Amino acid sequence: MKKTVFYLIIAILLSVFPSKVMASEKNPVPIETPNTEIPAEIKPLLNRLDEIKSMDKTNLDSSERKVLRIELREIKKEIRSNGGGLYISAGAIIIILLIIIIL
Repeated sequence: MKKTVFYLIIAILLSVFPSKVMASEKNPVPIETPNTEIPAEIKPLLNRLDEIKSMDKTNLDSSERKVLRIELREIKKEIRSNGGGLYISAGAIIIILLIIIIL
């Protein structure tokens, strides 16, 4: 009996009070995506990747497939290296935070 009364009260409260999600009358602002252009050095590499992916590999020998796999790995490594960016390990972040807290 107590559970049914509890569930009934919750149902009434949820139906009586409007939710804040529906109360918003503002028009949503579209998020502008940054213009990311592909560098000129990477475009030929991406084109070669597309060529390899669109190839019919069923007619190739195992040695030819191996050469393609090696070429794919090298292209992907080169794309990653040209991508730039700064990578910090978790240990380095902890050390930096400790130094900031101490100072």
